[in-house]
Amino acid sequence: MATASRAPRRPAATGPKEDLYSWEGKDKTGKIVRGEMRATGEAVVQATLRRQGILVTKVKKQKLSRGHKISDKDIALFTRQLATMMKSGVPLLQAFDIGIKGSGNPSLARLLNEVRTDVETGSNLSQAFSRHPVYFDKLFCNLVAAGEQAGILDNLLDRIATYKEKILAIKSKIKSALFYPIAVVVVAALVVAVMMLFVIPEFKNVFTSFGADLPAPTQLVIAMSDFFVSYWYLVFGIIIGTVVGIAYTYRRSSAMQIAVDRMVLKMPVIGEIIRKATVARWARTLSTMFAAGVPLVEALDSVGGASGNYVYLTATKQIQNEVSTGTSLTVSMQNANVFPTMVVQMVSIGEESGQLDSMLAKVADFFEQEVDDAVAGLSQLLEPIIMVFLGTVIGGLVVAMYLPIFKLGSVV
Repeated sequence: MATASRAPRRPAATGPKEDLYSWEGKDKTGKIVRGEMRATGEAVVQATLRRQGILVTKVKKQKLSRGHKISDKDIALFTRQLATMMKSGVPLLQAFDIGIKGSGNPSLARLLNEVRTDVETGSNLSQAFSRHPVYFDKLFCNLVAAGEQAGILDNLLDRIATYKEKILAIKSKIKSALFYPIAVVVVAALVVAVMMLFVIPEFKNVFTSFGADLPAPTQLVIAMSDFFVSYWYLVFGIIIGTVVGIAYTYRRSSAMQIAVDRMVLKMPVIGEIIRKATVARWARTLSTMFAAGVPLVEALDSVGGASGNYVYLTATKQIQNEVSTGTSLTVSMQNANVFPTMVVQMVSIGEESGQLDSMLAKVADFFEQEVDDAVAGLSQLLEPIIMVFLGTVIGGLVVAMYLPIFKLGSVV
């Protein structure tokens, strides 16, 4: 399928609204050609194509759904597809056409179409990507620019895809480590709320008819239930308000992000897993950029943010400042005092042997495997702890409510 048209650039935000049109026609040789174009109307599409010598037979306005949010996984998958197609000799614009039509997310299709339009109208691929920093960060654009300059764009795209896939994998492992205990705590809280609001009041009515003194644990649980029944809106309001407030403040306040990042690294068990994952991301990012020929000082610009933790972002800025004044990377990392000894020693060997990118990649592989093992061990450790937690909370409430019945049975 040929695509003969040149899509016009999108107008400024204050200009007329453009829609996406699909068209079909015949070129000067009589060959059927098809394509898509953004324009302000059907007449503009036909006029543009006529100027290009295409006899238009069909123009149809595309109905685009809003689509769901573009995720990191979507970007990683597209990067892998683009790298594979370019390695196979598919022209860049045609590779974008294939990616747009094969995308199951309309939002991603629109984004790729905008990038394709910029490339088609004369922009470099890195420049086109840089106009969408929400989806293509500085690291991504720098690597693409390095690939364009060196004429190895397909290889660099392959490196980017591999990097993103490994980062997504390690993020997924961290989420899986945190999901299980959080899910159990949430379910336990819901069960306790249902018992406090509906079950225990029924037991209270039964116990009132006994006319006898209730055991202290039962009285305590009934008092808690009375409070829940009377002030349930206040309890749920405080809980929901606290969660929403923390989430909002975390997104808006850098001070909150700093505090949370520091606290997370100090948490028992979980903190060590997150630290290993952060070091793995840090090493993987620096390895990828250094192997692409990006100068060390410039590469460190992207490495800190990619680590995903403020503590390592601050340490990376300190390392960058020291490296820019002539200090070796090994000494700078030692001065930062946030990296394990093994990492510093591997970097030292890499600097001495001239294989820094290879050593950093091995560091990333090692710590990614450490995260795998730690997550597996954490899952085994959490199971008995969670069982004890559930037994203590839920079982304690049940036993407290049945104590009067046991007492009555012993009297009978």
